Amino acid sequence: MKSGSCHCGVVKFSVEGEVDQAIECNCSHCSRKGFLLWFVPRAALTLESGSDRLTTYTFNKHKIQHQFCSVCGVQPFGLGSMPDGTQVAAINIRCLENIELGSVPRVAVNGRDY
Repeated sequence: MKSGSCHCGVVKFSVEGEVDQAIECNCSHCSRKGFLLWFVPRAALTLESGSDRLTTYTFNKHKIQHQFCSVCGVQPFGLGSMPDGTQVAAINIRCLENIELGSVPRVAVNGRDY
């Protein structure tokens, strides 16, 4: 079980699983924010606090609901679905506690072409 939060700590969450890789997407949104994303089944994500402080941002095809803290502006995760309809959460691993970012393998994804 991993724990995480936004910068100010208003939004806190936990997620089940082990971080095996991080997606490094080059789309305009991810590259500007420096996201490193770990995709998990939606049921693996539990929002512990701050649901009333989350704000949603969507762009392009509006497939992902990017969730960010309305207090500090940090986006700890996004919610969406796979092409087959499976609900997923995209965890920004930069918001996880006790993770060594340099040890997580990165997979480049060409999100500019989506």
